[in-house]
Amino acid sequence: MTTRARRARRWVYSAMARVTVQGWFFVVLAIMVLLVAVGTVVGAQLLGRTASASDQLIDQIQPARSEAYRFQKALLDQETGARGYVLTADPEFSRPYTEGMETEQDAAAALRRLLPDDPTVTSDLDRIQDAAETWRRDYAEPMMATVGAGGAQAFDPAVSRQAKVAFDELRTMFDEQNANLLATRNTSKQNLDDARDLQTWVFVTLICAFFVAGALMTLLVRMLVTRPLAILQSSSRTIADGDFSHTISQNGPSDIRAVANDVELMRHRIVEALDASLAQERLLQAQSAELDAQAADLRRSNAELEQFAYVASHDLQEPLRKVASFCQLLEKRYADSLDERGKQYIDFAVDGAKRMQVLITDLLTFSRVGRLNDQTEQVALDSALDEAVANLATALEEAHARVERPAVLPTIDGDPTLLTMLWQNLLANAVKFRAPDRAPVITITCVPAPEHDDSGSLLVTVTDNGIGIPPEFAEKVFVIFQRLHSREAYAGTGIGLSLCKKIVDHHGGRIWVDTEHVDGARICFTLPRRASSARAHAEALASATASATPTALTGSEGSHP
Repeated sequence: MTTRARRARRWVYSAMARVTVQGWFFVVLAIMVLLVAVGTVVGAQLLGRTASASDQLIDQIQPARSEAYRFQKALLDQETGARGYVLTADPEFSRPYTEGMETEQDAAAALRRLLPDDPTVTSDLDRIQDAAETWRRDYAEPMMATVGAGGAQAFDPAVSRQAKVAFDELRTMFDEQNANLLATRNTSKQNLDDARDLQTWVFVTLICAFFVAGALMTLLVRMLVTRPLAILQSSSRTIADGDFSHTISQNGPSDIRAVANDVELMRHRIVEALDASLAQERLLQAQSAELDAQAADLRRSNAELEQFAYVASHDLQEPLRKVASFCQLLEKRYADSLDERGKQYIDFAVDGAKRMQVLITDLLTFSRVGRLNDQTEQVALDSALDEAVANLATALEEAHARVERPAVLPTIDGDPTLLTMLWQNLLANAVKFRAPDRAPVITITCVPAPEHDDSGSLLVTVTDNGIGIPPEFAEKVFVIFQRLHSREAYAGTGIGLSLCKKIVDHHGGRIWVDTEHVDGARICFTLPRRASSARAHAEALASATASATPTALTGSEGSHP
């Protein structure tokens, strides 16, 4: 092989390597499109040729032969009518002669119209018409003119024989005309058969070309796609089995080689990531051991907190009760010996001990929310509200409070004890912080929340006509032990709304103060519920939001705000 040939071969291989799989498919597709275009053009021409030959045979030649037969029959009718009229002198025999002349003209015109470009047919027609005109002028018309009004007349037999010889020449022309029309018909039929045969061969060739193109495409796919992808797949499986040192070879068109190169780069990154992962795993193991130790410390701390809760609820309150009791005994026994200052000191000690007891009780209650009574069940908000109202019956009656509530409240998933505590704290707050010049009116509403998740949620509002909450303290009121008023003005530890917030948070909702409400205070909170419950209580919510039923309630105060 010469140097030039080797260079040409290397150039061809290099050019083929630069072509992508998509490029090769475009090449094959272009070849197939070219075949389709060529086949379409050739097929259209062949179909046009076949249709033209068929139309000529059916619409021109066959009708022309029929018109030729009609033309010849018209001349025969003229000869028969003329001879009969001469022999019988009957006018009825002259009718075929006259009608034959008309039919002859129509048939001749039809022949010229059907085959205007065929010189043979035109020539035969001209010769026959000229001969027929000669026969009529020299023989038929003179013989028919000799017939008188009285019947047949004798005429020269020689003239009769000449007339017959002249018409026999016309019969010979008829045969030539029929032969020429038959030859034209055979030629047209042969052209039609040739066109159909050529059309068949072209279609067969196109089908074979499509099969060859399909075989070439299959071979091309196997060489350029299937085989390189199989090599890439085998290498990838080797790496997936754990042999990360295996190098991926690059074969095939440029895009497949690019994919192989990307996979090779990915292998390098996986190896680097694996090394980093092993280092991270060792670090995580160390951190896991540390977390286990911290978890043990946390469990021990929780146990200590449980012990502290027990001590706070029993051991710490017992000394406070003793301090309060003995201070009261001191006041009772030595009342005569104590002056006003001493009695005041004893009152301070008793009040401090009682407030400490209340503070410890509230703090213990706050810490136990969601921890000791962590039970979830179907809770009717109606029942929880009824229980809270019953607990506050005395306080509500003394304050002449009126509670307006929906006729029906829905059912949610929650803790019945905590939900009762939520209602009780909110109602007690509304009664406690009432306006001095009017009786408390507490309005409760419950509607679907404007923004809710798939399980649905409720928007509940508790509105009163009391002294209200300034907007700047809307967040502060939910902080534990935060007070907006002095203890002399309003008793309590300031844990009520913080306890409500913890209960609502425990149920997955949120609570806030509506700062746009000015005539009193309005506390809003959301409570999630199941979607099935939302459907079951849709009508109840509609009725609840449409009308609220005022109910006069009585009860005893139970919680501190």
